[in-house]
Amino acid sequence: MTVYPGTKRRMRPTLRLRLTLLNGILLVGAGVVLVLLAWLLVSESLHPVDELSAGSRVTLADGTTKEALVWQAEMVAQASRELLIKGFSALIAVGVIGSALAYLMAGRALRPLHYVTQTARRLGETTLDQRIRYSGGDDEVAELARTFDAMLDRLTAAFESQKRFVANASHELRTPLAVMRTEIDVTLSDDEADVAEYRRMAKVVRNASERANGLVDALLVLARSEAQSGRRLVRKVPADLSMSVNNALSAVRAEAERLKLDVSKDLSPAPVVGDPSLLDRLAGNLIENAIRYNHLLGRLWLRTESVDGRSLLIVGNTGYEVEPGDVPGLFEPFQRGGWERTGSRGSGLGLSIVRAVCDAHGGTVSAVAQEGGGLEVTVSLPAADTTPVVAATASIPKVRA
Repeated sequence: MTVYPGTKRRMRPTLRLRLTLLNGILLVGAGVVLVLLAWLLVSESLHPVDELSAGSRVTLADGTTKEALVWQAEMVAQASRELLIKGFSALIAVGVIGSALAYLMAGRALRPLHYVTQTARRLGETTLDQRIRYSGGDDEVAELARTFDAMLDRLTAAFESQKRFVANASHELRTPLAVMRTEIDVTLSDDEADVAEYRRMAKVVRNASERANGLVDALLVLARSEAQSGRRLVRKVPADLSMSVNNALSAVRAEAERLKLDVSKDLSPAPVVGDPSLLDRLAGNLIENAIRYNHLLGRLWLRTESVDGRSLLIVGNTGYEVEPGDVPGLFEPFQRGGWERTGSRGSGLGLSIVRAVCDAHGGTVSAVAQEGGGLEVTVSLPAADTTPVVAATASIPKVRA
């Protein structure tokens, strides 16, 4: 009997015993059917006096005579009785022997499953590098072992990703805190520090605190987006990616003008259903990255459209060269690519948030390194079935050199 953890103490037969009982029931049931069928056949076939004339008598071996019909009835009853007694006796013997053999065969068949169970029980967080690596026949147990190994691969990747994320987050948060503490300690230890020195220290501390605050906000958005990935969004309302692009452009227009970027856009309605705040952050992160990692007199192009049931947002920019092999890593937390992307600007969470928001909305995101430098990022989300929301058309003037 087995008691499952986390449940009431209800005794249940083991799988081996249940398989044995099932085989025994099937075996005995089939035997009962055969015995009854034989009994019916015997009862119907033993009619030797059917061809004799009425009133005929038969002489038995002991010299006695009986009426033929009476003798036939006694003979059928005796044969039926012996058939049932001997048949059910043999059925009991076959049932016992068959159940014993079924118990042994079930144990042999379940032996690989016990091996898989013992190996799985032995594995833990500190032994995630081990695998079952079942080498038996290509059966259901082998499929279970392969599935379990694949699950361990995913768990290992998740643990490693979590460890890297925690380490990187700790490092990113430690840097501005260390800057603030160093500036404060150095200024306070200087007996000749004047108001100007304190103002300089306050400015450095403010900048460092803003960086730490921005990192914390980005981490919260990332956690919120990943929590809704693959689940029902907390908020689902009609929205339009083109409106999110216009809102994001309005927020960074000053920076675009400072870099004298050539901003071109082709914004067609791209209706979706989702969380507008997350969608605004998605568009904002892409456009902020496209400006932050651009260069003076560079280009920024934006396009939204709805094609084949998908709403697309495409954000491209010129900038420093990014190796094509580094592009997938840009969507990992705290990863930056290219010369400018290794600098201290930004938290390295922008594209991670974009990917998490896409996952939460059932979409995808991809990026392609541009020849001569820069990236083009494409976001694809399920298009809304409702009437498209008309995008705002307030234009942002192109800024040229």
